[in-house]
Amino acid sequence: MSTGKQTNQHSVESVWMGGMQFNALVNGHTIVMDAPQRAGGQDEGPIPKPLLLTALSGCTGMDVIALLRNQQITLRSLDVIVNGVLTPRPPIAYQSIHLIYEAQGSQIDEAATLAAIKRSQNELCGVSYMLKKALPVTWEVRYNNQVIFDNQPATVETEVLV
Repeated sequence: MSTGKQTNQHSVESVWMGGMQFNALVNGHTIVMDAPQRAGGQDEGPIPKPLLLTALSGCTGMDVIALLRNQQITLRSLDVIVNGVLTPRPPIAYQSIHLIYEAQGSQIDEAATLAAIKRSQNELCGVSYMLKKALPVTWEVRYNNQVIFDNQPATVETEVLV
């Protein structure tokens, strides 16, 4: 494996551990990937595709916390839920992704939190940027259990007339 001296690249090595398990070395941390028993694995770790959703949630979540920290704003909590809709046939891939930001904090910080999330999604999150080149990525924000933003396209319900 080439480690390279460049600082503008990432490198990950995945080592087959037997069965369906691979261990990936990422920045000195091991991530175990495996398949469920029904697919020949031992279910020792997640399957690979959801790790893409994990990368997205971590990337944007870290953006939001860093932006708010720069403004001396601390949320009580921030959860980023990412749902990926899979294609029905091979190659099985995500056809759309939807993020739900669930934030709890002071009411006076609501606008700043929404602005930080918008900035992450529109300018900063590299994972989101890459994914948006391939598929729709939508998101909504719930602040203190109230939906304050949602850019999902409205579903058109058609009525069948008999």
